[in-house]
Amino acid sequence: MINIKEIDTDFLVIGSGIAGLWFVHRVADFGKVILVTKKEDTESNTNYAQGGIAAALGEDDSTEIHINDTIKAGAGLAHKEIVKMVIENGPRLVRELYEVGVKFTTYYNSFGRQHFDLGREGGHSRRRIVHCQDRTGAEIEKGLVNAVRQKKSLNILENHFAIDLLVKDGECFGAIILDANGNLIKISAKATLLATGGIGTVYLHTTNPKIATGDGIAMAFRAGAKIANMEFIQFHPTALYGKKINGRCFLISESVRGEGGILKTADGKTFAEKYHELGSLAPRDVLARAIAQEMKKSKKDFVYLDVTHLNPAVVKSRFPIIYKTCLEFGIDITKEMIPVVPAAHYVCGGIQINERGETNIPRLFAAGECACSGMHGANRLASNSLLEALFFASSAAESCKSNLKNWAFPKTIRRENFFAEFDGLKATNRFQLTETEKGRLAALLDRMRKTMWDNVGVVRSDAGLKTAEAELTEIELIYNDKFSKAIITSDLLEFRNMLIVAKLITQCAQLRKESRGLHYNIDHPLPDDKNFLKDTIITKNEIG
Repeated sequence: MINIKEIDTDFLVIGSGIAGLWFVHRVADFGKVILVTKKEDTESNTNYAQGGIAAALGEDDSTEIHINDTIKAGAGLAHKEIVKMVIENGPRLVRELYEVGVKFTTYYNSFGRQHFDLGREGGHSRRRIVHCQDRTGAEIEKGLVNAVRQKKSLNILENHFAIDLLVKDGECFGAIILDANGNLIKISAKATLLATGGIGTVYLHTTNPKIATGDGIAMAFRAGAKIANMEFIQFHPTALYGKKINGRCFLISESVRGEGGILKTADGKTFAEKYHELGSLAPRDVLARAIAQEMKKSKKDFVYLDVTHLNPAVVKSRFPIIYKTCLEFGIDITKEMIPVVPAAHYVCGGIQINERGETNIPRLFAAGECACSGMHGANRLASNSLLEALFFASSAAESCKSNLKNWAFPKTIRRENFFAEFDGLKATNRFQLTETEKGRLAALLDRMRKTMWDNVGVVRSDAGLKTAEAELTEIELIYNDKFSKAIITSDLLEFRNMLIVAKLITQCAQLRKESRGLHYNIDHPLPDDKNFLKDTIITKNEIG
Protein backbone atom coordinates (compact mmCIF):
# COMPACT_ATOMS: atom_id res chain seq x y z
CA MET A 1 0.00 0.00 0.00
CA ILE A 2 1.09 3.58 -0.56
CA ASN A 3 1.79 5.97 2.28
CA ILE A 4 -0.76 8.69 2.95
CA LYS A 5 -0.04 11.77 5.05
CA GLU A 6 -2.86 12.63 7.44
CA ILE A 7 -4.01 16.10 8.57
CA ASP A 8 -6.97 17.14 10.74
CA THR A 9 -8.78 20.49 10.50
CA ASP A 10 -12.09 22.06 11.43
CA PHE A 11 -12.92 23.24 7.91
CA LEU A 12 -11.78 22.00 4.53
CA VAL A 13 -12.48 24.33 1.61
CA ILE A 14 -11.91 23.04 -1.92
CA GLY A 15 -11.72 25.90 -4.41
CA SER A 16 -10.41 29.47 -4.23
CA GLY A 17 -12.98 31.55 -6.09
CA ILE A 18 -15.38 34.00 -4.49
CA ALA A 19 -17.42 31.29 -2.73
CA GLY A 20 -14.44 29.53 -1.17
CA LEU A 21 -12.70 32.73 -0.11
CA TRP A 22 -15.85 34.30 1.35
CA PHE A 23 -16.53 31.12 3.37
CA VAL A 24 -12.95 31.23 4.68
CA HIS A 25 -13.41 34.90 5.58
CA ARG A 26 -16.50 33.92 7.60
CA VAL A 27 -15.22 30.84 9.45
CA ALA A 28 -11.49 31.42 10.00
CA ASP A 29 -12.06 33.28 13.26
CA PHE A 30 -13.65 30.30 15.00
CA GLY A 31 -11.76 27.28 13.63
CA LYS A 32 -8.78 25.93 11.70
CA VAL A 33 -9.18 26.11 7.95
CA ILE A 34 -7.38 24.35 5.09
CA LEU A 35 -8.01 25.82 1.64
CA VAL A 36 -7.12 23.47 -1.22
CA THR A 37 -6.72 24.86 -4.74
CA LYS A 38 -5.40 22.95 -7.70
CA LYS A 39 -3.67 26.02 -9.16
CA GLU A 40 -2.50 29.34 -7.74
CA ASP A 41 -4.81 30.94 -5.17
CA THR A 42 -6.15 33.58 -7.56
CA GLU A 43 -6.94 31.31 -10.53
CA SER A 44 -10.69 30.75 -10.78
CA ASN A 45 -13.75 31.59 -12.85
CA THR A 46 -14.27 34.52 -10.49
CA ASN A 47 -11.04 36.02 -11.76
CA TYR A 48 -12.48 36.30 -15.28
CA ALA A 49 -15.85 37.79 -14.36
CA GLN A 50 -15.91 41.12 -16.19
CA GLY A 51 -19.46 42.33 -15.50
CA GLY A 52 -20.00 42.55 -11.77
CA ILE A 53 -22.47 41.81 -8.98
CA ALA A 54 -26.17 42.53 -9.31
CA ALA A 55 -27.78 44.32 -6.35
CA ALA A 56 -30.76 46.65 -6.05
CA LEU A 57 -28.90 49.83 -5.06
CA GLY A 58 -30.25 52.37 -7.56
CA GLU A 59 -32.77 55.04 -6.60
CA ASP A 60 -35.21 53.74 -9.24
CA ASP A 61 -34.64 50.11 -8.25
CA SER A 62 -35.96 47.79 -5.54
CA THR A 63 -35.45 44.21 -4.39
CA GLU A 64 -38.94 43.43 -5.73
CA ILE A 65 -37.99 44.53 -9.25
CA HIS A 66 -34.72 42.55 -9.07
CA ILE A 67 -36.63 39.49 -7.83
CA ASN A 68 -39.10 39.76 -10.71
CA ASP A 69 -36.31 40.08 -13.29
CA THR A 70 -34.59 36.99 -11.86
CA ILE A 71 -37.74 34.88 -11.77
CA LYS A 72 -38.64 35.92 -15.31
CA ALA A 73 -35.20 34.89 -16.59
CA GLY A 74 -35.46 31.56 -14.71
CA ALA A 75 -38.26 30.42 -17.04
CA GLY A 76 -40.48 28.94 -14.33
CA LEU A 77 -37.81 27.00 -12.43
CA ALA A 78 -36.28 29.70 -10.21
CA HIS A 79 -37.11 28.91 -6.58
CA LYS A 80 -38.95 32.04 -5.47
CA GLU A 81 -38.11 31.73 -1.77
CA ILE A 82 -34.40 31.33 -2.57
CA VAL A 83 -34.42 34.22 -5.06
CA LYS A 84 -36.08 36.47 -2.47
CA MET A 85 -33.62 35.46 0.25
CA VAL A 86 -30.53 36.08 -1.90
CA ILE A 87 -31.63 39.35 -3.47
CA GLU A 88 -32.83 40.90 -0.23
CA ASN A 89 -29.33 40.34 1.14
CA GLY A 90 -27.66 41.73 -1.99
CA PRO A 91 -27.06 45.35 -0.98
CA ARG A 92 -25.66 44.26 2.41
CA LEU A 93 -23.29 41.71 0.88
CA VAL A 94 -21.99 44.18 -1.72
CA ARG A 95 -21.28 46.74 0.99
CA GLU A 96 -19.48 44.09 3.06
CA LEU A 97 -17.29 43.24 0.08
CA TYR A 98 -16.49 46.91 -0.34
CA GLU A 99 -15.56 47.17 3.34
CA VAL A 100 -13.27 44.13 3.03
CA GLY A 101 -11.30 46.03 0.41
CA VAL A 102 -12.81 45.26 -2.99
CA LYS A 103 -12.41 48.47 -4.97
CA PHE A 104 -15.71 48.85 -6.78
CA THR A 105 -16.08 51.81 -9.14
CA THR A 106 -17.78 54.70 -7.34
CA TYR A 107 -18.58 58.37 -7.94
CA TYR A 108 -19.63 61.39 -5.87
CA ASN A 109 -22.86 63.21 -6.58
CA SER A 110 -23.36 66.98 -6.43
CA PHE A 111 -23.96 66.77 -2.68
CA GLY A 112 -20.65 64.99 -2.09
CA ARG A 113 -22.22 61.59 -1.38
CA GLN A 114 -20.40 58.50 -2.63
CA HIS A 115 -22.36 56.02 -4.76
CA PHE A 116 -21.58 52.79 -6.57
CA ASP A 117 -21.42 53.24 -10.33
CA LEU A 118 -24.17 50.93 -11.64
CA GLY A 119 -24.12 49.25 -15.03
CA ARG A 120 -26.89 47.42 -16.86
CA GLU A 121 -26.89 44.00 -18.46
CA GLY A 122 -29.27 41.82 -20.47
CA GLY A 123 -32.47 40.79 -18.71
CA HIS A 124 -32.17 43.53 -16.06
CA SER A 125 -34.82 46.26 -16.16
CA ARG A 126 -32.66 48.63 -14.11
CA ARG A 127 -29.00 49.64 -13.80
CA ARG A 128 -27.86 47.49 -10.86
CA ILE A 129 -24.47 45.98 -11.78
CA VAL A 130 -21.83 46.97 -9.24
CA HIS A 131 -18.47 46.69 -10.97
CA CYS A 132 -14.77 47.52 -11.05
CA GLN A 133 -14.69 48.81 -14.63
CA ASP A 134 -14.54 45.56 -16.67
CA ARG A 135 -12.30 43.59 -14.30
CA THR A 136 -14.68 43.02 -11.39
CA GLY A 137 -13.82 39.38 -10.83
CA ALA A 138 -10.09 40.03 -10.67
CA GLU A 139 -10.59 42.85 -8.15
CA ILE A 140 -12.86 40.69 -5.97
CA GLU A 141 -10.35 37.85 -6.06
CA LYS A 142 -7.50 40.20 -5.21
CA GLY A 143 -9.40 41.82 -2.34
CA LEU A 144 -10.55 38.55 -0.81
CA VAL A 145 -7.17 36.82 -1.16
CA ASN A 146 -5.57 39.75 0.67
CA ALA A 147 -8.24 39.57 3.37
CA VAL A 148 -8.06 35.83 4.04
CA ARG A 149 -4.26 35.76 4.01
CA GLN A 150 -4.42 37.79 7.22
CA LYS A 151 -6.21 34.89 8.96
CA LYS A 152 -3.70 33.03 11.14
CA SER A 153 -5.90 29.93 11.30
CA LEU A 154 -5.77 29.47 7.51
CA ASN A 155 -3.45 27.10 5.67
CA ILE A 156 -3.56 27.45 1.86
CA LEU A 157 -2.43 24.42 -0.16
CA GLU A 158 -1.76 25.60 -3.72
CA ASN A 159 -1.23 23.19 -6.61
CA HIS A 160 -3.06 20.43 -4.70
CA PHE A 161 -5.76 18.35 -6.39
CA ALA A 162 -8.79 17.01 -4.52
CA ILE A 163 -9.33 13.43 -5.68
CA ASP A 164 -12.35 12.23 -3.70
CA LEU A 165 -14.40 12.98 -0.63
CA LEU A 166 -14.09 10.97 2.58
CA VAL A 167 -17.51 9.55 3.37
CA LYS A 168 -18.32 7.21 6.26
CA ASP A 169 -21.80 6.12 7.33
CA GLY A 170 -23.31 8.64 4.96
CA GLU A 171 -21.42 11.65 6.37
CA CYS A 172 -18.55 13.62 4.85
CA PHE A 173 -15.32 13.92 6.83
CA GLY A 174 -12.94 15.63 4.40
CA ALA A 175 -11.13 14.53 1.25
CA ILE A 176 -8.13 12.75 -0.20
CA ILE A 177 -5.70 15.15 -1.90
CA LEU A 178 -2.86 14.80 -4.42
CA ASP A 179 -0.01 17.28 -4.04
CA ALA A 180 2.26 18.59 -6.79
CA ASN A 181 4.91 15.96 -6.02
CA GLY A 182 2.57 12.98 -6.29
CA ASN A 183 2.06 12.54 -2.55
CA LEU A 184 -1.36 11.65 -1.18
CA ILE A 185 -2.83 13.53 1.78
CA LYS A 186 -5.88 12.54 3.78
CA ILE A 187 -7.46 15.70 5.20
CA SER A 188 -10.05 14.93 7.87
CA ALA A 189 -12.44 17.83 8.47
CA LYS A 190 -15.48 18.49 10.61
CA ALA A 191 -17.06 20.30 7.65
CA THR A 192 -16.17 20.40 3.95
CA LEU A 193 -17.16 23.09 1.45
CA LEU A 194 -17.02 22.43 -2.29
CA ALA A 195 -16.44 25.69 -4.16
CA THR A 196 -14.79 24.32 -7.27
CA GLY A 197 -16.48 26.47 -9.89
CA GLY A 198 -17.71 25.54 -13.35
CA ILE A 199 -17.53 22.98 -16.13
CA GLY A 200 -16.81 25.04 -19.26
CA THR A 201 -13.84 23.03 -20.50
CA VAL A 202 -16.17 20.09 -21.21
CA TYR A 203 -17.02 22.08 -24.37
CA LEU A 204 -14.90 22.89 -27.40
CA HIS A 205 -15.39 26.65 -27.00
CA THR A 206 -15.60 28.21 -23.54
CA THR A 207 -14.91 31.46 -21.75
CA ASN A 208 -13.74 29.48 -18.70
CA PRO A 209 -10.08 28.92 -17.74
CA LYS A 210 -8.52 25.45 -18.04
CA ILE A 211 -9.24 24.65 -14.39
CA ALA A 212 -13.05 24.64 -14.92
CA THR A 213 -13.33 20.86 -15.19
CA GLY A 214 -16.29 20.17 -12.91
CA ASP A 215 -14.23 18.51 -10.18
CA GLY A 216 -16.55 19.33 -7.28
CA ILE A 217 -19.68 18.19 -9.09
CA ALA A 218 -18.03 14.90 -10.07
CA MET A 219 -16.65 14.28 -6.57
CA ALA A 220 -20.00 15.01 -4.96
CA PHE A 221 -21.75 12.76 -7.48
CA ARG A 222 -19.40 9.86 -6.73
CA ALA A 223 -20.00 10.40 -3.00
CA GLY A 224 -23.78 10.13 -3.43
CA ALA A 225 -24.84 13.78 -3.54
CA LYS A 226 -27.88 14.85 -5.52
CA ILE A 227 -27.03 16.65 -8.76
CA ALA A 228 -29.66 18.95 -10.29
CA ASN A 229 -30.42 20.73 -13.58
CA MET A 230 -27.21 19.95 -15.45
CA GLU A 231 -28.98 20.42 -18.79
CA PHE A 232 -29.02 24.19 -18.27
CA ILE A 233 -25.68 25.32 -19.67
CA GLN A 234 -25.43 29.03 -20.35
CA PHE A 235 -23.61 29.91 -23.54
CA HIS A 236 -22.40 33.48 -23.42
CA PRO A 237 -23.53 35.02 -26.70
CA THR A 238 -20.51 37.26 -27.22
CA ALA A 239 -17.07 35.66 -27.01
CA LEU A 240 -14.38 37.11 -29.26
CA TYR A 241 -14.26 35.01 -32.42
CA GLY A 242 -11.07 33.37 -33.67
CA LYS A 243 -8.80 34.33 -30.76
CA LYS A 244 -8.07 32.42 -27.57
CA ILE A 245 -5.97 33.10 -24.49
CA ASN A 246 -4.51 29.92 -22.96
CA GLY A 247 -7.30 27.94 -24.60
CA ARG A 248 -9.99 30.25 -23.24
CA CYS A 249 -12.25 32.36 -25.44
CA PHE A 250 -11.99 36.03 -24.50
CA LEU A 251 -15.30 37.27 -23.17
CA ILE A 252 -16.90 40.48 -24.43
CA SER A 253 -18.92 41.39 -21.35
CA GLU A 254 -22.68 41.72 -21.46
CA SER A 255 -22.10 45.18 -20.01
CA VAL A 256 -20.89 46.27 -23.45
CA ARG A 257 -24.42 45.74 -24.74
CA GLY A 258 -25.74 47.33 -21.57
CA GLU A 259 -23.86 50.49 -22.48
CA GLY A 260 -25.27 50.54 -26.02
CA GLY A 261 -23.43 47.87 -28.03
CA ILE A 262 -25.54 46.46 -30.89
CA LEU A 263 -25.46 43.01 -32.45
CA LYS A 264 -25.23 42.98 -36.25
CA THR A 265 -24.84 40.49 -39.06
CA ALA A 266 -21.79 40.45 -41.30
CA ASP A 267 -23.50 42.87 -43.70
CA GLY A 268 -24.12 45.37 -40.90
CA LYS A 269 -27.83 44.73 -40.27
CA THR A 270 -29.31 44.47 -36.76
CA PHE A 271 -31.18 41.26 -35.98
CA ALA A 272 -31.70 40.77 -32.23
CA GLU A 273 -35.01 42.68 -32.27
CA LYS A 274 -36.46 39.90 -34.46
CA TYR A 275 -36.00 37.44 -31.59
CA HIS A 276 -36.84 39.49 -28.49
CA GLU A 277 -38.42 42.83 -27.58
CA LEU A 278 -35.25 43.85 -25.71
CA GLY A 279 -33.13 43.40 -28.84
CA SER A 280 -29.42 43.27 -28.00
CA LEU A 281 -30.30 43.38 -24.29
CA ALA A 282 -32.34 40.18 -24.44
CA PRO A 283 -31.48 37.31 -22.03
CA ARG A 284 -28.42 35.29 -22.92
CA ASP A 285 -30.21 32.11 -23.98
CA VAL A 286 -32.32 34.02 -26.49
CA LEU A 287 -29.31 35.84 -27.93
CA ALA A 288 -27.11 32.72 -28.10
CA ARG A 289 -29.80 30.93 -30.15
CA ALA A 290 -30.42 34.05 -32.24
CA ILE A 291 -26.73 34.31 -33.09
CA ALA A 292 -26.55 30.59 -33.89
CA GLN A 293 -29.54 30.98 -36.20
CA GLU A 294 -28.09 34.04 -37.96
CA MET A 295 -24.75 32.29 -38.40
CA LYS A 296 -26.54 29.32 -39.95
CA LYS A 297 -28.56 31.57 -42.30
CA SER A 298 -25.54 33.58 -43.43
CA LYS A 299 -23.17 30.58 -43.42
CA LYS A 300 -20.74 32.71 -41.41
CA ASP A 301 -18.80 31.62 -38.32
CA PHE A 302 -19.58 34.78 -36.35
CA VAL A 303 -21.70 37.92 -36.05
CA TYR A 304 -20.59 41.40 -34.98
CA LEU A 305 -20.97 43.49 -31.85
CA ASP A 306 -20.82 47.17 -32.77
CA VAL A 307 -19.77 49.94 -30.35
CA THR A 308 -18.31 52.29 -32.98
CA HIS A 309 -21.26 54.67 -32.54
CA LEU A 310 -20.42 55.21 -28.85
CA ASN A 311 -18.08 57.87 -27.47
CA PRO A 312 -14.55 56.39 -27.83
CA ALA A 313 -13.39 57.96 -24.56
CA VAL A 314 -16.32 56.37 -22.70
CA VAL A 315 -15.63 52.96 -24.27
CA LYS A 316 -11.95 53.09 -23.30
CA SER A 317 -12.75 54.27 -19.76
CA ARG A 318 -15.59 51.80 -19.06
CA PHE A 319 -13.99 48.77 -20.76
CA PRO A 320 -10.21 49.21 -20.54
CA ILE A 321 -9.38 45.48 -20.49
CA ILE A 322 -11.69 44.66 -23.39
CA TYR A 323 -10.36 47.61 -25.39
CA LYS A 324 -6.72 46.72 -24.68
CA THR A 325 -7.13 42.99 -25.35
CA CYS A 326 -8.98 43.49 -28.63
CA LEU A 327 -6.36 46.04 -29.70
CA GLU A 328 -3.65 43.46 -29.04
CA PHE A 329 -5.53 41.17 -31.43
CA GLY A 330 -5.61 43.92 -34.03
CA ILE A 331 -9.15 45.20 -33.43
CA ASP A 332 -9.76 48.82 -32.40
CA ILE A 333 -13.30 48.47 -31.05
CA THR A 334 -13.88 52.24 -31.20
CA LYS A 335 -13.44 52.04 -35.00
CA GLU A 336 -14.19 48.43 -35.95
CA MET A 337 -17.01 46.01 -35.14
CA ILE A 338 -16.08 43.06 -32.90
CA PRO A 339 -16.54 39.54 -34.34
CA VAL A 340 -18.31 37.41 -31.72
CA VAL A 341 -19.60 33.86 -31.29
CA PRO A 342 -21.37 31.98 -28.43
CA ALA A 343 -19.20 30.00 -25.99
CA ALA A 344 -19.93 27.78 -22.97
CA HIS A 345 -19.92 30.09 -19.98
CA TYR A 346 -21.87 28.98 -16.90
CA VAL A 347 -23.69 25.92 -15.57
CA CYS A 348 -26.95 26.71 -13.78
CA GLY A 349 -27.13 23.21 -12.36
CA GLY A 350 -24.78 21.42 -9.98
CA ILE A 351 -24.71 19.95 -6.49
CA GLN A 352 -28.17 20.43 -5.01
CA ILE A 353 -28.11 22.57 -1.84
CA ASN A 354 -30.69 24.07 0.50
CA GLU A 355 -30.88 27.63 1.85
CA ARG A 356 -28.00 26.89 4.26
CA GLY A 357 -25.67 25.61 1.55
CA GLU A 358 -26.10 22.04 2.79
CA THR A 359 -26.10 19.04 0.45
CA ASN A 360 -27.98 15.80 1.13
CA ILE A 361 -24.72 14.46 2.64
CA PRO A 362 -24.30 15.73 6.23
CA ARG A 363 -21.25 17.96 6.78
CA LEU A 364 -20.81 18.49 3.03
CA PHE A 365 -21.59 22.01 1.81
CA ALA A 366 -21.38 23.63 -1.61
CA ALA A 367 -21.49 27.20 -2.91
CA GLY A 368 -20.79 29.08 -6.10
CA GLU A 369 -21.05 27.72 -9.62
CA CYS A 370 -20.64 24.07 -8.62
CA ALA A 371 -23.82 24.31 -6.54
CA CYS A 372 -27.48 24.38 -7.57
CA SER A 373 -29.53 26.40 -5.11
CA GLY A 374 -32.53 27.02 -7.38
CA MET A 375 -31.63 30.70 -7.67
CA HIS A 376 -31.08 30.62 -11.43
CA GLY A 377 -33.77 28.18 -12.49
CA ALA A 378 -33.49 27.40 -16.20
CA ASN A 379 -31.44 30.50 -17.03
CA ARG A 380 -29.12 32.68 -14.93
CA LEU A 381 -29.74 36.40 -14.98
CA ALA A 382 -26.44 38.17 -15.70
CA SER A 383 -24.27 39.01 -12.67
CA ASN A 384 -26.51 37.15 -10.20
CA SER A 385 -23.90 34.41 -9.83
CA LEU A 386 -21.36 36.29 -7.72
CA LEU A 387 -24.19 37.43 -5.44
CA GLU A 388 -25.45 33.85 -5.11
CA ALA A 389 -21.92 32.66 -4.27
CA LEU A 390 -21.58 35.25 -1.51
CA PHE A 391 -24.95 34.42 0.01
CA PHE A 392 -24.55 30.64 0.16
CA ALA A 393 -20.94 30.84 1.34
CA SER A 394 -22.24 33.03 4.18
CA SER A 395 -25.17 30.69 4.88
CA ALA A 396 -22.89 27.64 4.93
CA ALA A 397 -20.55 29.44 7.33
CA GLU A 398 -23.43 30.26 9.69
CA SER A 399 -24.61 26.65 9.63
CA CYS A 400 -21.08 25.46 10.41
CA LYS A 401 -20.68 27.97 13.20
CA SER A 402 -23.82 26.75 14.96
CA ASN A 403 -23.03 23.05 14.52
CA LEU A 404 -19.25 22.86 14.95
CA LYS A 405 -19.31 22.04 18.65
CA ASN A 406 -21.51 18.99 17.97
CA TRP A 407 -19.30 17.57 15.25
CA ALA A 408 -16.51 15.07 15.89
CA PHE A 409 -14.25 12.91 13.77
CA PRO A 410 -15.12 9.22 13.37
CA LYS A 411 -12.86 6.88 15.31
CA THR A 412 -11.51 5.27 12.16
CA ILE A 413 -11.85 5.67 8.45
CA ARG A 414 -10.07 2.75 6.85
CA ARG A 415 -8.32 3.51 3.61
CA GLU A 416 -10.64 1.33 1.53
CA ASN A 417 -13.65 3.28 2.80
CA PHE A 418 -12.63 6.41 0.98
CA PHE A 419 -10.19 5.31 -1.68
CA ALA A 420 -11.70 2.09 -2.97
CA GLU A 421 -11.15 3.07 -6.58
CA PHE A 422 -7.39 2.81 -6.07
CA ASP A 423 -7.28 -0.26 -3.83
CA GLY A 424 -4.37 -2.53 -4.62
CA LEU A 425 -1.90 0.22 -5.43
CA LYS A 426 1.65 -0.88 -4.80
CA ALA A 427 4.90 1.00 -4.64
CA THR A 428 4.97 0.78 -8.44
CA ASN A 429 2.21 3.34 -8.94
CA ARG A 430 3.03 6.20 -11.33
CA PHE A 431 2.37 9.92 -11.03
CA GLN A 432 3.41 10.89 -14.56
CA LEU A 433 2.17 10.07 -18.04
CA THR A 434 4.41 8.98 -20.90
CA GLU A 435 4.39 11.11 -24.07
CA THR A 436 2.32 8.43 -25.80
CA GLU A 437 -0.22 8.50 -22.98
CA LYS A 438 -0.37 12.30 -23.07
CA GLY A 439 -1.17 12.20 -26.78
CA ARG A 440 -3.81 9.53 -26.26
CA LEU A 441 -5.44 11.54 -23.48
CA ALA A 442 -5.40 14.75 -25.54
CA ALA A 443 -7.13 12.96 -28.42
CA LEU A 444 -9.83 11.62 -26.10
CA LEU A 445 -10.32 15.07 -24.60
CA ASP A 446 -10.73 16.66 -28.03
CA ARG A 447 -13.19 13.97 -29.02
CA MET A 448 -15.27 14.50 -25.89
CA ARG A 449 -15.32 18.30 -26.28
CA LYS A 450 -16.34 18.12 -29.93
CA THR A 451 -19.06 15.60 -29.08
CA MET A 452 -20.50 17.95 -26.46
CA TRP A 453 -20.23 21.02 -28.70
CA ASP A 454 -21.90 19.35 -31.68
CA ASN A 455 -24.64 17.48 -29.82
CA VAL A 456 -25.27 19.04 -26.41
CA GLY A 457 -24.67 22.70 -27.25
CA VAL A 458 -26.82 25.78 -27.86
CA VAL A 459 -29.38 23.82 -29.94
CA ARG A 460 -30.08 20.12 -29.28
CA SER A 461 -32.08 17.25 -30.74
CA ASP A 462 -33.11 13.78 -29.59
CA ALA A 463 -30.84 12.19 -32.19
CA GLY A 464 -27.90 14.40 -31.24
CA LEU A 465 -28.29 13.55 -27.56
CA LYS A 466 -28.34 9.83 -28.37
CA THR A 467 -25.19 10.30 -30.44
CA ALA A 468 -23.52 12.07 -27.51
CA GLU A 469 -24.53 9.30 -25.11
CA ALA A 470 -23.05 6.63 -27.37
CA GLU A 471 -19.86 8.63 -27.98
CA LEU A 472 -19.29 9.28 -24.29
CA THR A 473 -19.79 5.59 -23.50
CA GLU A 474 -17.17 4.65 -26.09
CA ILE A 475 -14.76 7.33 -24.85
CA GLU A 476 -15.14 5.98 -21.31
CA LEU A 477 -14.39 2.41 -22.48
CA ILE A 478 -11.23 3.58 -24.24
CA TYR A 479 -10.19 5.61 -21.18
CA ASN A 480 -10.64 2.63 -18.86
CA ASP A 481 -8.81 0.32 -21.26
CA LYS A 482 -5.82 2.56 -21.98
CA PHE A 483 -5.13 4.02 -18.54
CA SER A 484 -4.31 1.90 -15.54
CA LYS A 485 -5.76 2.85 -12.18
CA ALA A 486 -2.21 2.64 -10.89
CA ILE A 487 -1.48 5.90 -12.75
CA ILE A 488 -2.51 8.91 -10.68
CA THR A 489 -2.06 12.31 -12.33
CA SER A 490 -4.11 15.49 -12.15
CA ASP A 491 -4.68 15.32 -15.94
CA LEU A 492 -6.24 11.86 -15.68
CA LEU A 493 -8.27 12.83 -12.62
CA GLU A 494 -9.57 15.94 -14.39
CA PHE A 495 -10.54 13.90 -17.43
CA ARG A 496 -12.41 11.43 -15.22
CA ASN A 497 -14.34 14.33 -13.69
CA MET A 498 -15.06 15.94 -17.07
CA LEU A 499 -16.40 12.67 -18.44
CA ILE A 500 -18.79 12.31 -15.51
CA VAL A 501 -19.96 15.90 -15.96
CA ALA A 502 -20.47 15.41 -19.71
CA LYS A 503 -22.60 12.34 -19.01
CA LEU A 504 -24.61 14.22 -16.39
CA ILE A 505 -25.33 17.09 -18.81
CA THR A 506 -26.32 14.68 -21.56
CA GLN A 507 -28.57 12.53 -19.38
CA CYS A 508 -30.32 15.54 -17.83
CA ALA A 509 -30.88 16.94 -21.34
CA GLN A 510 -32.40 13.62 -22.43
CA LEU A 511 -34.74 13.56 -19.45
CA ARG A 512 -36.14 17.04 -20.19
CA LYS A 513 -38.31 16.51 -23.25
CA GLU A 514 -39.24 20.16 -23.73
CA SER A 515 -37.51 23.47 -24.39
CA ARG A 516 -37.06 25.81 -21.44
CA GLY A 517 -34.51 28.50 -20.67
CA LEU A 518 -31.05 27.36 -21.66
CA HIS A 519 -32.21 23.93 -22.83
CA TYR A 520 -33.52 24.06 -26.39
CA ASN A 521 -34.43 20.84 -28.19
CA ILE A 522 -35.73 21.16 -31.77
CA ASP A 523 -37.78 17.95 -31.32
CA HIS A 524 -39.57 19.46 -28.31
CA PRO A 525 -39.57 23.20 -29.11
CA LEU A 526 -42.16 24.33 -26.55
CA PRO A 527 -42.16 24.34 -22.74
CA ASP A 528 -44.25 21.63 -21.08
CA ASP A 529 -45.38 22.92 -17.69
CA LYS A 530 -47.56 19.87 -17.06
CA ASN A 531 -44.63 17.44 -17.03
CA PHE A 532 -41.44 19.46 -16.62
CA LEU A 533 -42.07 22.40 -14.32
CA LYS A 534 -39.60 20.83 -11.91
CA ASP A 535 -35.89 20.33 -11.34
CA THR A 536 -34.04 17.43 -12.99
CA ILE A 537 -32.30 15.48 -10.22
CA ILE A 538 -29.81 12.62 -10.66
CA THR A 539 -27.80 10.51 -8.22
CA LYS A 540 -25.05 7.98 -8.90
CA ASN A 541 -27.56 5.12 -8.95
CA GLU A 542 -29.39 6.70 -11.89
CA ILE A 543 -26.63 7.13 -14.48
CA GLY A 544 -24.68 4.58 -16.47
